[in-house]
Amino acid sequence: MSEKKFASQADLEEKKISFDKLSDHAYAYTAEGDPNTGIVVGDDAVMVIDTQATPVMAQDVIRRIRSVTDKPIKYVVLSHYHAVRVLGASGYRAEHIIASRDTYDLIVERGEADMKSEIERFPRLFRAVESVPGLTWPTLVFEKHMTLWMGKLQVDLMQLGRGHTKGDTVVWLPQEKILFSGDLVEFDATPYTGDAYLTDWPATLDAVAALQPAKLVPGRGATLQTSAEVKAGLDGTRAFVSEMFGAVKRGAAAGKDLRTVYKETYDLLKPKFGHWVIFDHCLPFDVTRAYDEATKYRDPRIWTAQRDKEMWESLEG
Repeated sequence: MSEKKFASQADLEEKKISFDKLSDHAYAYTAEGDPNTGIVVGDDAVMVIDTQATPVMAQDVIRRIRSVTDKPIKYVVLSHYHAVRVLGASGYRAEHIIASRDTYDLIVERGEADMKSEIERFPRLFRAVESVPGLTWPTLVFEKHMTLWMGKLQVDLMQLGRGHTKGDTVVWLPQEKILFSGDLVEFDATPYTGDAYLTDWPATLDAVAALQPAKLVPGRGATLQTSAEVKAGLDGTRAFVSEMFGAVKRGAAAGKDLRTVYKETYDLLKPKFGHWVIFDHCLPFDVTRAYDEATKYRDPRIWTAQRDKEMWESLEG
């Protein structure tokens, strides 16, 4: 192949996995910037938040869960619709797969296209992709807010606003002030904004901060286990989203084309954010969506494998 491959297609190094205990009820499965999975252990059952990308990869999460509890895995929660978050769901054999109505609608509208494009973008993250039986369909759908009682443990599922997608769902343990944010918050990992609402995202981060989490499991990156670390995660995500979108809006307002805006934004952000995981992979998608939102597309356009390639070749070729 002569064209330059996606940055993530050259990303073949396996990551070291951590399984952090946050409380007697909460654990985080993290892997040095790969997508995280959250675990809530209630009095009678277990909830898994984001599934890993394939059922085979889910088995490693299950193995870690079984090292701390033998309670049944009853619930899988999807923080949003992206394939790398949801396609491992069948591996848990959960009774319920829960998502927001907006996430369900996005799976209907673009789940198939997203699955194909993500598998091509991230080959390492879809280990044993042949084990994926197809799209993951929620069995329980909620509007804005839903509370589950796992015995005496209160678990709130909330849409605090649009950001990474329009369906973003956080899982909040109010008794312990522990939050699972999905990709609304990242830590030392580049936010992917290809399906984002960049105008809304900072206000949604304000709503996350207003909960005053004592601990926070981001979508990517290490678990944030002190209030100072939580603040750093929120501030870093906000800085990236705001500075990237601000640069693109300035370029678009000056009448510059997408390729020029991308090069200028890359040069502006690289010194501050270039060391973050998947920076080179995310930025073309991020700037493309930002340019769309700054010009004529209020809602994100569907990414297909073909659109991915055309975008990548026009910006990176």
